[in-house]
Amino acid sequence: MTVVDDIVVKRLGQAPYAPTLEAMRRFTLARTDTTPDELWLLEHPPVYTLGQGAAPVQVANGIPVLAADRGGEVTYHGPGQVVVYTLVDLTRRAIKVKAFVRLLEQTVIDLIGPRAERRPGAPGVYVDGAKVAALGIRVTRGRAYHGLAVNVDMDLAPFSAIDPCGYPGLRVTQTRDLGVPGTPAEIGEHLAQLLIGHLEDA
Repeated sequence: MTVVDDIVVKRLGQAPYAPTLEAMRRFTLARTDTTPDELWLLEHPPVYTLGQGAAPVQVANGIPVLAADRGGEVTYHGPGQVVVYTLVDLTRRAIKVKAFVRLLEQTVIDLIGPRAERRPGAPGVYVDGAKVAALGIRVTRGRAYHGLAVNVDMDLAPFSAIDPCGYPGLRVTQTRDLGVPGTPAEIGEHLAQLLIGHLEDA
């Protein structure tokens, strides 16, 4: 087994969704057994994305709807939400897909504290029944991409135009309203460090 200890953290600011998705695909297809894993921290302009299991949706607010190749249903990305894309070689780290999903959820739970919890059959992180973090990944040849989206300090109204993650009436929340301090950039840095710790311990 090839071991690469370095994990590269890239801070991309605000980046449009479609080119970022294409960049993740290119990185994943081109990487080798010695390519370091990468975490990409960013925000997206307003966009709805449809996972592979999602039914088509129509919205009347002018926000674009784009197909993604991740797992999961429909979600919303927008300014004030930090996205952590996790380009991780699961095979090299001997991490199974379900264990990786739990690792991502645990990273957010560690950030928020004991109020945060998982919901069986509905990946993500919830506080008092409201979703604060969505996750969806794709694994190609044992290598993961996509990742986490954590609501930090954003306009939550666009979520009302969809059934978040396929659940009608699902409430959403954000770290600001939960009393967790930090800007999206600061929360992203904290999540990255927590995630690196979990990956190193896996």
